[in-house]
Amino acid sequence: MPESLEQRIAQAQAELKATEEAVARTERELRDSSFDAYSSDRSVRATVGPQGELTDLTFLDGKYRGMGAQELAASVLEAAQEARTRMQRHVMELMAPLTEASQNTPELPGLDVDWAKLFGPEVLEQPAEKEPTEKRAPWQDALRDDEE
Repeated sequence: MPESLEQRIAQAQAELKATEEAVARTERELRDSSFDAYSSDRSVRATVGPQGELTDLTFLDGKYRGMGAQELAASVLEAAQEARTRMQRHVMELMAPLTEASQNTPELPGLDVDWAKLFGPEVLEQPAEKEPTEKRAPWQDALRDDEE
């Protein structure tokens, strides 16, 4: 027996409410997110916030003292870009449920997001496993054991 129009409307409203709640949860989690990454020479740690903005930069173990300006700049950029890419992948992961089509209500197709266009094609590449991903809670920003 086919569903009545009222049942379909009620189901669509329930899915819309669930989607709104998921969006609110995603916004809360993103607002409190930050990611760290290290340069490959382990001389720099960069931290980015939820919009990819650089929120912290730490020069580790005094290694920067023996580096030339271009070498140090390259390490900073490398760490910052890696942290930004990790944040972008986190955004993609959190948004995945919102981009999928509704299985119960075909009228709610989900979002069509071109992540490569939004963040750049590197965000779709498999991440290299050179170090574990570090996600920091906001309270951790005050802890700076690695600084000299």
